[in-house]
Amino acid sequence: MIKLKTPITNDDIKKLKIEDKVLISGEIYTGRDAVLPKLVKLVENGDKLPFSLERTIFLHTAVSEAGISPTSSNKDEIESSIKCLSNAGVKIFIGKGSLSEQTMKGLKSSIFIVTPSVAGLLTKTVLHKEIVSFKEEGIEAIFRLIVKDFPGLVATTKGESIFT
Repeated sequence: MIKLKTPITNDDIKKLKIEDKVLISGEIYTGRDAVLPKLVKLVENGDKLPFSLERTIFLHTAVSEAGISPTSSNKDEIESSIKCLSNAGVKIFIGKGSLSEQTMKGLKSSIFIVTPSVAGLLTKTVLHKEIVSFKEEGIEAIFRLIVKDFPGLVATTKGESIFT
């Protein structure tokens, strides 16, 4: 496990390789579909930013009471921001999914990290899936899943909760 602390240096980036496990401490900025194109526009226009992008980390997520979990980084609004933000000083992008070859080549002094997200962990346990109802709803249809070693954590029982 490699421990990283923000701000991220070029030496930090140079020592990381594919499949390294990292633990990040310090500041992480968040952004996704709605705000990243706006941030890119500010950078491209040379406008003053509300914070420095130099040596930062960006997590592709929304933040809600339900928690945080990376969103798909290969959505046009997100992926198209990566090269510009990398050139502006962002060192690490955290998200989910793969990036296009063009975007990967644009990461000359930055890296892309996928988190061991709950979605990835849970998806790995699915052996078979099939739609059983509301097919017209696509990914929101009702699926039947066959799983193996599906993990969980008891959060509330007997009047006690991990959230209080």
